[in-house]
Amino acid sequence: VQLQASGGGLVQAGGSLGLSCAASGLIFSNYVMGWFRQAPGNEREFVAAISRSGDSTYYRDSLKGRFSISRDNAENTVYLRLNNLKPEDTAVYYCAATVYNARWYTHNNDYGYWGQGTQVTVSS
Repeated sequence: VQLQASGGGLVQAGGSLGLSCAASGLIFSNYVMGWFRQAPGNEREFVAAISRSGDSTYYRDSLKGRFSISRDNAENTVYLRLNNLKPEDTAVYYCAATVYNARWYTHNNDYGYWGQGTQVTVSS
């Protein structure tokens, strides 16, 4: 299984970025997909998740309205749109996959597969 995240970069505060995560080696539509982020000195934290079909999403409360998760099961790809970025959004962003779908899972240990991360840096 491989998850390949891309799309990070340097952006000014108020700007936007689109992250992608291409999955291979798994039946993509069988997995709930999530995004997490880790800032220097901080623990990895949940950002958003999307159901297997893509018809339902869940966000970290503080990020609602600014970030948007979506997926394309035909392309085995999950996306994260980051809008109105703030310096505190600076972090390495990771995509992850979990087979669990009984509820929304927001802890690192609930996800079995991880991408390598993509750096997002927001300047003030």
